[in-house]
Amino acid sequence: MQVQNKVVWVTGASSGIGKALITELAKQGAHLILSSRNEEQLQALKNELPNSDKHQVLALDLSQPNELDSKLGALGEQPVDILINNGGISQRGLARDIELKVHRDVMEINYFGTIQLTQLALPKLLKSQGMVVNIASVAGKVGGQSMSGYAASKHALIGYMDCLRAEEAQNGLRVLNVCPGFVQTQISVNALTADGKAFGDMADSIAQGITAEECAQAVINAIKAEKKEITVGKGLSRWAPLIKRISPNLLHNVAAKKNIR
Repeated sequence: MQVQNKVVWVTGASSGIGKALITELAKQGAHLILSSRNEEQLQALKNELPNSDKHQVLALDLSQPNELDSKLGALGEQPVDILINNGGISQRGLARDIELKVHRDVMEINYFGTIQLTQLALPKLLKSQGMVVNIASVAGKVGGQSMSGYAASKHALIGYMDCLRAEEAQNGLRVLNVCPGFVQTQISVNALTADGKAFGDMADSIAQGITAEECAQAVINAIKAEKKEITVGKGLSRWAPLIKRISPNLLHNVAAKKNIR
């Protein structure tokens, strides 16, 4: 799988890992569809990219499922070779304190919105024998403190995508799950607290993580190598899934003492 001259659709394209992805993909000759909620911001980013005339903006909100069908219709006969599901939101707070509405909001964006968009795009992806790339999380493999809703949504996403891969592999569809650890983005700043307000702070673990550019490069390398799953990061967050496989009790004990995500 190459990215040059491929049509690559990236959600959550306006910041963080998404912005780093579109920057590098454009350099490598991909034709991009840029999606997030902020159309004005996307247009400004598009104009800064190499070969800006080959890219297009499609603003959408994953929390508004009723709008997704019409948004996809705006693409018409536009092919899609690679769909990168990067849009999402995090959550901070103890499980005992989280309002049910916050759990539903996180699940709506990270899981339901993502799989609905994937299913709507699936005919195009099957036609091109393309790839679905999901920016999941180490939290989709292991549980830690203060992220019950976020971890649940990412566990669900990985489970769905593993099934999709198994079902559609014979039809040429590739599925890649990416599990980043700590990455220097605004994910904790924008995370929802127990009552649904923005967390508003950069967590120390996030500030000390790898850069969004490093994460993006690892994702693109995995696309080219047609990987099925990768973990990206450094330190404990990078190795937590492996530790859980080898010694689950050790990982559970560590998680009870230290926030691993």
